[in-house]
Amino acid sequence: MNETELVELAIAVIGIGFVLFGLRRAAAKSRERAPDSIKERIEAEAAGFRPQAPGRRDKAAEKPAEEPHPEAEARGVKLEASEAAQAAEAYKAGLAKTRGGFVARLGKLFGKKQIDAQTLDELEEVLFTADIGPRAAERIFQSVKGGLSKSDLEDADKIWNQIRTTSREILSVDAPAIDVAAKKPFVLLVLGVNGVGKTTTIGKLAARWAGDGKKVLLAAGDTFRAAATEQLEEWAKRADVPIVKGKSGGDPSSVIFDAIKRGVDEKLDVVICDTAGRLHSNAGLMDELKKVRRVCDKAMPGAPHETWMVLDATTGQNAISQAKTFKADMEITGIVLTKLDGSAKGGVVLGICDELKVPVRFVGIGEQIGDLRPFDPAAFVDALYADAQASEAA
Repeated sequence: MNETELVELAIAVIGIGFVLFGLRRAAAKSRERAPDSIKERIEAEAAGFRPQAPGRRDKAAEKPAEEPHPEAEARGVKLEASEAAQAAEAYKAGLAKTRGGFVARLGKLFGKKQIDAQTLDELEEVLFTADIGPRAAERIFQSVKGGLSKSDLEDADKIWNQIRTTSREILSVDAPAIDVAAKKPFVLLVLGVNGVGKTTTIGKLAARWAGDGKKVLLAAGDTFRAAATEQLEEWAKRADVPIVKGKSGGDPSSVIFDAIKRGVDEKLDVVICDTAGRLHSNAGLMDELKKVRRVCDKAMPGAPHETWMVLDATTGQNAISQAKTFKADMEITGIVLTKLDGSAKGGVVLGICDELKVPVRFVGIGEQIGDLRPFDPAAFVDALYADAQASEAA
């Protein structure tokens, strides 16, 4: 190699060195600017949340408002008057997309100048093509067709009242009220397929109960999904509650056993147990879930005291199929429905309650930590069919 070639080679090597140096600096700056995605997301959801001291409430936020619906009290959903008013507004906002779906179609249907036999056929079609499930659709349709006289069927207001009444009956599943104080600790087992918002729901429940002065412990039983424990840890920090965790890929049953035993020994109020997300069609994983339940009972006889399944409202009737399969293997005592505000399929709540006879305990109607709200059938129905007559006129 001659002298000229050596010079050219040296220049090339120096140039490559400068390029690599520049790339390294850019990567370092990018790392400095980019916060952890899990932490960032949780901080956004938990914005403005501060756990309250035991027994304390924000008096400034309390103001006179309407009384909560009696159905809510019967189901153990104890809301302050101001909370009831806020919940009503939140439901109305969260169900906006659903009202723009099948409810809007009903509004146009009953907006006709003359309601006749053809209107009933069209009512049946709207109900059965909505995401409320075939059983709920049939029940509502028959209540209108068989529960109203011929003259009543010509009155849109009476038809709407019948639809509302039947919807409330479907949602008011007869179930014991949630009594966290009944056991010490109260053990809650949370199930659900991946992606439904299960871990986030656990974090928000922990924050809610910790804010009410309860001593809460989280069990990171999802040892298989990447970053699941890290995500739950971040929620534990936000809610200012302890967490029991194990090794990645370890036995989830042992983590949950240790958490419940700690809850007993330390006289904690609530232990919330996360479980690995799983497809309801995977028999092996479902068998493992049964093992988790047996281990809960060994750690504390009678545990878990509640088993809740988290469902994603955006999946519509597929959520009903998931829940039915889980219920066949597990004793599900409650449903938490997430992402209600991001879906036009909020009517799926009717199908869930009608087919499973399992109460909906909480619904997610927003991304903020306070948007996981106790489910109130009457408030839900009022919000679902809100301004329905106005839609008719339009």
